[in-house]
Amino acid sequence: MLKRPLPIGIEFYKDMINKPYYYVDKTLMIKDILDKGAKVNLFTRPRRFGKTLALSMLRTFFEQETDQHGTVIDNSPYFDGTIIQKTGESYICHMGQYPVVSLSLKSAKQPGFQTAYACLKEEIAREFSRHNYLLQTDCISMKNKEKFQKLADRQAEISDYSTSLKFLSECLQSYHKKNVMIFIDEYDVPLENSYFRGFYEDMADFIRSLFESALKTNECLELAVITGCLRISKESIFTGLNNLEINSVMNADYAEYFGFTDTEVEHILDYYGLTEKKTELQEWYNGYLFGNTQIYNPWSVINYVKSKSIHTEAFPKPYWANTSSNSIIRELIEHADHAVKQEIEDLIEGKTIVKPIHEDITYEDIYKSQDNLWNFLFFTGYLNKISESLVGDTIYLSLAIPNTEVRYIYRHSILEWFQKKVDEMNLTPLYQAVLEGNTQTFSDLVSEQLTQTISFFDYAENYYHGFLCGLLKGCPGYITLSNREHGNGRPDIVMKTPSVRGMAIIMELKVVKDFEQIEAGCETALQQIAEQNYETTLYKEGFRKFIKYGICFYRKECLVKTG
Repeated sequence: MLKRPLPIGIEFYKDMINKPYYYVDKTLMIKDILDKGAKVNLFTRPRRFGKTLALSMLRTFFEQETDQHGTVIDNSPYFDGTIIQKTGESYICHMGQYPVVSLSLKSAKQPGFQTAYACLKEEIAREFSRHNYLLQTDCISMKNKEKFQKLADRQAEISDYSTSLKFLSECLQSYHKKNVMIFIDEYDVPLENSYFRGFYEDMADFIRSLFESALKTNECLELAVITGCLRISKESIFTGLNNLEINSVMNADYAEYFGFTDTEVEHILDYYGLTEKKTELQEWYNGYLFGNTQIYNPWSVINYVKSKSIHTEAFPKPYWANTSSNSIIRELIEHADHAVKQEIEDLIEGKTIVKPIHEDITYEDIYKSQDNLWNFLFFTGYLNKISESLVGDTIYLSLAIPNTEVRYIYRHSILEWFQKKVDEMNLTPLYQAVLEGNTQTFSDLVSEQLTQTISFFDYAENYYHGFLCGLLKGCPGYITLSNREHGNGRPDIVMKTPSVRGMAIIMELKVVKDFEQIEAGCETALQQIAEQNYETTLYKEGFRKFIKYGICFYRKECLVKTG
């Protein structure tokens, strides 16, 4: 039987159903929104967890959609066979009954305020044009029609655009005789971007005016749903908005509607004949706890299943990691003191850290304390809640890295940061010590660098191997080779000059679990060099001058001996 295609990159509900793609039915979210009755709902979830698709589904259900001539479009077939269709008339009666204003703010990720504002203006103008059938009616005054046309033509003043959603709501209510639903996707993109680009205040002022007029003083508002990655302080954007219901990864409500539950993943794997891959999929893409519900990363699951459907032996990949710059991790690493570096090492080793959680923060607060940076990592999906406790009036979370994919992001970011540091270092004293056989200076300088960096792999030998190669590969006049065949085995590192008239350096690495064993580790390494005759191949090449180093590591200590 031909399987339904997987919806990679499909963000619009109608496209999902029309294909038809494999769809994980989240339509029961409609019932919950109606039952809970909040006027303005803010949902914050990590990127690629289905927020845009959820808003598109809500719009398709609620909107009394019309074509350019004002003729109503029947969207009910898009919900045939869905869960919401089985909930009864008290919910189905809301289908296709409301005028809808729908915006995405993601296009405002621009280098300056003027270009970002121009993109927002374009998005707002497009929404006005979508409703231009209103200009053909007598429900709107001639003055308001002129204002409407200016907004649609991108010719209005910034003050008009800052209150444009309220104005459009009034026009729609006048025509449809029903209050309006407003759906805003990725509301925090312009705020995050403007903070890092240096024009936060200008953007925050515009977004604040846009939201206040549309969501606070709008008598034509029936319901609003807003999505983003981060919750921004009420005092920053949602000033005085008392009817705002905030739902983050901390809340039990709506937890199952963003991302995939364990049952949903089992159904996907069963449908595509991949049930035996569940353990691998869990290790890589599970691990999120939204409220009390265990959640998988949906973007990565879909990509993984597609890859495995084509080739069952394909390796899992960090799909989510490759959809963003992951700059928040780099910010943490680059600003880390010794204590934070130790916490990052603990996390990568699979341990937990305990941090206070504050949801009401702004972008200006990021660097006021390291705790704020940990907060950002948690709410954006780079850390997961293991447990929580209340101490006084503060909630503390025990946090861990969710899965293998996110651990890859930390490791990759650390390697990039380390390479950047190496490129900026003056390593001449280290190179000189290596070439002169100065084991004391060699030991001291490597130990000093270890204390400054962040390790992973639980201090395993391959970590130290990569670390030392990274330091030595820039030694002028020398080629640095790693794990090449020499003699009867493979020395860990070989450095040699292009000409055999120069020198060859052989290094063997060992790692010990007890500091008292570090000298013995060096001796074992030197003994291995001798027993395996590592210099034989180099001797045959024509080299006659050698230095042999036995190097032993204990956590952030390095000892070097020569023989």
